Amino acid sequence: MPHKKNKWRRYIPLYMMMLPGTIYLIINNYIPMGGLVLAFKKFNYSLGMIKSPWNGLSNFKFLFIGADAWKMIRNTLGYNFVFIVLGTTLAIIVAILLNEVAGRKARKLYQTIILVPYLISTVIVSYIVYAFLSQDNGFINHTLLRGENAISWYTSPKYWPFILTFVQLWKSFGYSSIIYFATIIGIDPTYYEAASIDGAGKLKQVVSITLPCLKPTIITLTLLSIGRVFYSDFGLFYQIPMGAGTLLDVTQTIDTYVYRALLVSNDVGRAAAAGFLQSLLGFILVYGANLMVNKIDKENALF
Repeated sequence: MPHKKNKWRRYIPLYMMMLPGTIYLIINNYIPMGGLVLAFKKFNYSLGMIKSPWNGLSNFKFLFIGADAWKMIRNTLGYNFVFIVLGTTLAIIVAILLNEVAGRKARKLYQTIILVPYLISTVIVSYIVYAFLSQDNGFINHTLLRGENAISWYTSPKYWPFILTFVQLWKSFGYSSIIYFATIIGIDPTYYEAASIDGAGKLKQVVSITLPCLKPTIITLTLLSIGRVFYSDFGLFYQIPMGAGTLLDVTQTIDTYVYRALLVSNDVGRAAAAGFLQSLLGFILVYGANLMVNKIDKENALF
């Protein structure tokens, strides 16, 4: 008994360190889950969350009716899958190139440069994009395109899938690259030394050593990304196009659709239903993708 008591006291500092994070997790992540009942209620401000009447699954129908329902689901899924594929590929390539930089100071400088876009506010990015694409004063129309060749970017939907993809990759690849780079520098250098002795060039070393060692990190980040394919970066799809109505065919996603609808209806129940459905579908996708990974490569599965 005294031995067990001493063992408990020994871990008290660790429990104390864990306490603030646990409290934050409970307050920020678990207590708000009680609000999920709003997804099944017709919320009335005067009655409150508990006394508001139930309305079954009516709030969920809002996401699947109307002319824009298919477009927003198509755009949300399509963009996210493109971002996952291109973003992962670009981040891995940049991480490998960073690892080839010899100077320590140069490597830190490049890491800082590629991480800066990730730290810039989306509002600022939207004005940077506007500075390039504005029809009247934009850099592209005034330098690369002139006179009759000028393009009205904010009324031309066909360009925006490429613009949004470029902006998303530019803004986010740096953070992912740093994660992959951290994995690469943790690879045992004797692997590369042995490969060099065997006559393997840089490309062969990347294919045979770097990519296999990156596989667990790639799988983990991809699974986490799959869990958010029904979400979209609100700033990217609303603020970057400046909320232009003419671009809705290619910029409307679930999040912006709900936001615009709530501006008109102010229906909290529908907003809660959208969030609940996104989380549920995300969980199903992560669980299903993890099952596939479990069957192919059990060691690299999340659970």
